[in-house]
Amino acid sequence: MPKCNNRFSLKALAAAVSATVALGVTTLPATTYADETCNSPFTPLIKGQEDVVYVWTLGVEGVGDGSDKLVTVDVRPGSKTYGKVINYLSVGGRGEAHHTGFTDDRRYLWAGALDSNKIFVFDIHTNPAKPTLVKTITDFAEKTGYVGPHTFYALPGRMMVQALSNTKDHGGVTGIAIYNNEGALISKHDMPTTKIGGVMGDGYGYDLGINPQKNVLLTSSFTGWNNYMMDLGKMVKDPDAMKHFGKTMAIWDLKTMEPKKIFDVPGAPLEIRWSLKKGDNWAVTATALTSKLYVIKQDKQGEWQSYDVGTIGNPADVPLPVDISMTANGKGLWVNTMMEGMTRFYDFSNPMKPKEVYSKKIGSQVNMVSQSFDGKRVYFTTSLLGNWDKKGKDDEQFLKMYNWNGKKLTLGFSIDFYKEKLGRAHHMKFQALDLSKLQPLAAGSQNLDSLKLALTEPKGK
Repeated sequence: MPKCNNRFSLKALAAAVSATVALGVTTLPATTYADETCNSPFTPLIKGQEDVVYVWTLGVEGVGDGSDKLVTVDVRPGSKTYGKVINYLSVGGRGEAHHTGFTDDRRYLWAGALDSNKIFVFDIHTNPAKPTLVKTITDFAEKTGYVGPHTFYALPGRMMVQALSNTKDHGGVTGIAIYNNEGALISKHDMPTTKIGGVMGDGYGYDLGINPQKNVLLTSSFTGWNNYMMDLGKMVKDPDAMKHFGKTMAIWDLKTMEPKKIFDVPGAPLEIRWSLKKGDNWAVTATALTSKLYVIKQDKQGEWQSYDVGTIGNPADVPLPVDISMTANGKGLWVNTMMEGMTRFYDFSNPMKPKEVYSKKIGSQVNMVSQSFDGKRVYFTTSLLGNWDKKGKDDEQFLKMYNWNGKKLTLGFSIDFYKEKLGRAHHMKFQALDLSKLQPLAAGSQNLDSLKLALTEPKGK
């Protein structure tokens, strides 16, 4: 793996963030890109068509080798293996595979397991069509006191990891760990449990999202190991278990890693998506239990506020909104509802008044959604959590790609992960086979090394 100095301080992070803001990371170039819109702003983009899609897949006992695995799918139009699995790499055992994230140079992919607490680091640049496992971090829980490494979000030379739980009681109180790109733990930051801005923090965590132009980190909240490893049917009938879900989001000062304001967002706010449109100052999330869309936005005085801007489906039916995907121009949002197997597209031209303009049933269940940066292709997978997926014939497990013309989705290809003996399809990431197709952080930025150097303290300090 690339060499990287292990030393780190908040002062150094501040320097890196300041340098990044000066480079205008979120300024969108005019060139067409094919990448997901949910990646860290510190990760370079793919120019043109994505070549492969990686699917981080939960192992299922009795299905294939039963192990969690990284599955590689060829998505090059015209390829003889278009829409086919061209490689898979098992990691041995089942640890509740969940989310993944690129390093800031897009040469490595970090992937987490919510039950085993292992973190797997894959080399995806030597041969992007055939990743290799180069490191397994097995002491995440031991060193941090956190359980369930969930979100992996690149910083310059670093990886920020949001956890879901803790080693003390397996509840929802947790924190954020920061590693260097070699896999060494640098620092840890507990989620807020005090009152900030008039709202009491619950200590829960789920997703991360950074707006470098505003120097803010936004976090959301979910639930702890005790709940996410419980059978869904059993959990929803347990009144005590249902009390233990997050109901807050927090704005942090990215330079100091200090929470500055907590928002009351009831119902487990999950994925965070910042608008990537230059000058925009807002992010959106969906709440799993209350079926709401919330926007976190600066008011006219520059103060961050939370706004309930809409309802997803019929909350009485508990559709369970899960993943969301914001278009690159900030004008559209895909929202998946797990229990309905539906995806909905919202017009977000006015983020304070989004309008549902399209919907389609993808399958008996659907979880993750990844759209290409140009908005022309939308990918869907099915698994949420091993014990939360549907049972019997409704337990469909697939990867589907649709073409989107702005009016309707048209199926491009579908892969049945059970038929292929792979397991439960979860998180997706795009990659290019030719890494010269990567665009640096933003148009006009000179090189990534200057940002990495800002994270390296002089010797002797």
